[in-house]
Amino acid sequence: MRIIIVGAGEVGSNIAAGLADDHDVVVVDSDSERVESITYSLDVLAIEGDGTTRSTLEEAGIEDADMVIASTDGDETNIVVCGAAKTVDDPFTIARVKNTTLLRTWEQADGAFGVDFMVCTNLHTAETIVKIAGLPGAHDVDTFADGLVQMAEFEVDPESPIAGETVSEADRYESLTFAAIFRDDDVVIPTGETVIEPDDAIVVIGSSESVRGFASSLTPAPTLEDANEIVIVGGSEIGYQTARLFEEEGLSPRLIEEDHERARELAECLPETLVLESDATDIDFLVREHIDESDIVVAALDSDEKNLLVSLLAKRIGVERTVGVVEYGEYVDLFETVGIDVAVNPRLVTSEEITRYTREQRTENVAMLESDRAEVLEFEIDHDSLLFGNRIRDAISKLPDGVVIGAITRDGELITPRGETTVELGDHVVVFVETEVLSEVAAEL
Repeated sequence: MRIIIVGAGEVGSNIAAGLADDHDVVVVDSDSERVESITYSLDVLAIEGDGTTRSTLEEAGIEDADMVIASTDGDETNIVVCGAAKTVDDPFTIARVKNTTLLRTWEQADGAFGVDFMVCTNLHTAETIVKIAGLPGAHDVDTFADGLVQMAEFEVDPESPIAGETVSEADRYESLTFAAIFRDDDVVIPTGETVIEPDDAIVVIGSSESVRGFASSLTPAPTLEDANEIVIVGGSEIGYQTARLFEEEGLSPRLIEEDHERARELAECLPETLVLESDATDIDFLVREHIDESDIVVAALDSDEKNLLVSLLAKRIGVERTVGVVEYGEYVDLFETVGIDVAVNPRLVTSEEITRYTREQRTENVAMLESDRAEVLEFEIDHDSLLFGNRIRDAISKLPDGVVIGAITRDGELITPRGETTVELGDHVVVFVETEVLSEVAAEL
């Protein structure tokens, strides 16, 4: 498939990296330094030019393109790119936007703006925050098979009760599969004898109840259903959308916003949220408002430095868990090391969602892990699948290393896969796959 990506910033570069191995990718950007950088770092064709113009799109091969992804930092620019592409041919168009209003307008009119699929950075970031907040200690969460199956990634702290245990010892839940361990730069496919080490990131797949139970065994922090106090710091669009989504979950968060007019606007839009007008970096205010009693503090201010400061202050006064928005991807690991329990990068979240969508053309659902080092995919089994009619033990032996069958659903029931389990026609199978063998595995399944 020929894919044109307009915008070679952090989002566009990540998308290109995720698609380059399997597709003919062309990247367009008006910044010569970005074009030069991506030329040397990825196996793609990079073109310097204005992606909103017909001449640049033609130079990129728009007549032969199957998909155009507009991923610049400008909402209007991305919409114009998609519209311009449609005037030349009829590729599938994807636009990245930040403004939720544009998303709502697009949703109400099929194919509006010449956009076939739209990803809203602010809304998707808020959705990611709420999913992560719902599972204590999780760094990544996704659901499959209409909610019957949940995947989650947890980091193992040195004090964790499973640090030093084997997988067999840690596996105390009937419908849970230990799919993989990320250890430094390696992906470990665990056996029962694999020892779980401090600082490992472990991926589990199973029923929601089992995953929640496993999460509770790692940390005393409450689940979203049990959370009594949720505080959102910052009335940005991400902060607002996060509060709104918490309200939809039946919760009543508190939101701290310093600007008077914005605080008033938020109070009118969020009936179940208590909006407090104050500076959240004032530790006396935090103590006075008993923020230390909060179960979760979400930092959604307008700068990474402020979000780090708020998270550090929250930790200092005793908050159990902090989730912070981090705009620059290179800061994520640093901020999680020094003060934020989970750092959510809007650009990375957006690039993963767009890349996920391109992968969903051949699967039921996709979750990307560790910046696309691995994926969890859902397949519906047909007659052509290697799994059809075979025991898992036999089918896995014919696949490359780096594949784990995490869960099976059949007629609305969850089946925990074992070596002797036979896969039937119409089963939905959730599979962990290392990215480097993804194409080979997807062709077989």
